[in-house]
Amino acid sequence: MTEPATESGAEPAIEPAPANESAPGKASRFWSKRRIPAGLVAALLTAGAGLFLYDVAAVRAERPGVAWRRTLADELDRRPLDDTWVLVGASVAVTLGLCLIVLAVTPGLRGLLPMRRSAADPALRAGLDRDAAALVLRDRAMEVSGVQSVRVRMRRSWVGVRAVSHFREFDEVRSDLEAVLDAGVRELGLAHPPALSVQVRRPPERG
Repeated sequence: MTEPATESGAEPAIEPAPANESAPGKASRFWSKRRIPAGLVAALLTAGAGLFLYDVAAVRAERPGVAWRRTLADELDRRPLDDTWVLVGASVAVTLGLCLIVLAVTPGLRGLLPMRRSAADPALRAGLDRDAAALVLRDRAMEVSGVQSVRVRMRRSWVGVRAVSHFREFDEVRSDLEAVLDAGVRELGLAHPPALSVQVRRPPERG
């Protein structure tokens, strides 16, 4: 079969994939391994289990148990449930338990923004550091005519931009900033593009 003719010396043109092409599947957030909390909990449980095992072995060997366990048992036996120290201890235990539950059911890694998955390899996941994304948007905003300085606050669901303009009209600068930053957010390739908020003001007057 004969291939269609092309111009002499020219390669066949290949159209690039659109930048806003939606990738299949859901790009969820990255989950933190939380090695430090897990290590602390494991160390505390190991130490507590070791102490209780030693106490049980001492009692089985007809030797007196450890003093702290006997003191704790006597204090719990004598103090009522509405005692201040009992309530404080219970509150601390409940707070620690709630913290562990929150760590277990939340993904963490709030500084890492998930990016769109590639249609060619849906299993491949990529993320973008939030500070790096803010720096990219700041550089794009500084290219707008009339902008003197820019501060960018990057969050998972929104981007706050505060710019100082030393000339041009506010409406023109804001319009150009919104257009440039909107394109910049799309080019970041995030799975969930954040909302954009732009504020423009004049530099403070020097006395």
